[in-house]
Amino acid sequence: MMRQILIAGAGASGMMAAIRAARAGARVTLLERKDRPGKKLLSTGNGRCNLTNMDQREEYYRCDQAGFPSQVLARFPVMDTLEFFEGLGILAKSRNGYIYPNSDQALSVLEALLGELKVLGVKIICQTPVTRAGKKGDTFFVYSGDRKFQGQALILAAGSRAAPVTGSDGSGYELASGFGHRLITPLPALVQLRCGEKHYKRLAGVRAEARVSLYGNGKFLASDQGELQLTDYGISGIPTFQVSRYASVALHRKQEVKARIHFLPQMDEGQVRDMLDRRRRHMKAGNCLQFMNGLLNSKLSAVLLNLAGIREDQPVTSVTKAGWDQLFTQLTNYETQITAANSFDHAQVCRGGVDTRQVRENTLESRLVPGLYFCGELLDVDGICGGYNLQWAWSSGAVAGQNAAKGDRP
Repeated sequence: MMRQILIAGAGASGMMAAIRAARAGARVTLLERKDRPGKKLLSTGNGRCNLTNMDQREEYYRCDQAGFPSQVLARFPVMDTLEFFEGLGILAKSRNGYIYPNSDQALSVLEALLGELKVLGVKIICQTPVTRAGKKGDTFFVYSGDRKFQGQALILAAGSRAAPVTGSDGSGYELASGFGHRLITPLPALVQLRCGEKHYKRLAGVRAEARVSLYGNGKFLASDQGELQLTDYGISGIPTFQVSRYASVALHRKQEVKARIHFLPQMDEGQVRDMLDRRRRHMKAGNCLQFMNGLLNSKLSAVLLNLAGIREDQPVTSVTKAGWDQLFTQLTNYETQITAANSFDHAQVCRGGVDTRQVRENTLESRLVPGLYFCGELLDVDGICGGYNLQWAWSSGAVAGQNAAKGDRP
């Protein structure tokens, strides 16, 4: 008799799990709360779908259990992902190691997955939120309102709380908790950070190459470099996203969180001092805003001059050594108070989720409930920007689906 697999959640990991389980000979029913599968997938890579990344390192995946993500990823690595999608007709291309479909359309990836699900006979039932689930004997029972489904294995792929409009509303956490699983507190990650200073309204829309370093109670937490985006409430952009999960954790722990920003990261501090000295020697006739012309966006220059105690119209020759020192500090070590991370509505993923210590790393089966499996964002694993969270979805979905179909347990 074919093994019946139920999967809650038809996102990236759920669809991968369904395909792998069906290919392994199982009969699969995929339950999705939204009106169609893969809604979140369509928004990845700004609609282009950053499928994965060739540069895979353990430190690019965060988890409270060190080493857990890498053990799962080793069972379905990047080359397996590329081979899988090539088999679905997706021609991949690399942009400095960032892998995209050649079409630059997330829709083409979704359609390829849906096409394979159809070929394999996977039953997809949309607008069917899983409201509760349980197990009696060797059979799992899943309910959506008054509808009941049953099977020999259940895969929870319901996502995190990030971007709930796409279907990730946190309901999967409740299902996992109902089976006795412990949760690491879910918090927004890959998200914008809100700052306390009032001058951000003057900086809205400014972009600058910068290095962002994050501190909690004065202790260094993380840093990243890239294009920083300044908003009317704080900071955004890739470097902000990369450090944001650490800000969320520190704020949750009631720590004082600050970011220090180097606005000229292509130079070390000595080079910045030398550059300022040269400019002072060559630009004696103008005012200080003119002195800053060509260094940074003019709106950002005006704010940094003000923070250094220097007037925009002040003659360059009248600035004191203390003033120049303050300007140097603002350029290389600008400090801002982080008051909050933006909400789950704005987050790409979550920090936290199902505690991986209660999940077998070789199969993604529950250590508490035989036949129960987990994959994707529901688990306490989050990757940095650049295709890593999708690679986690593909790898964890593949491992969970394959093993659920086999039903093997150590």
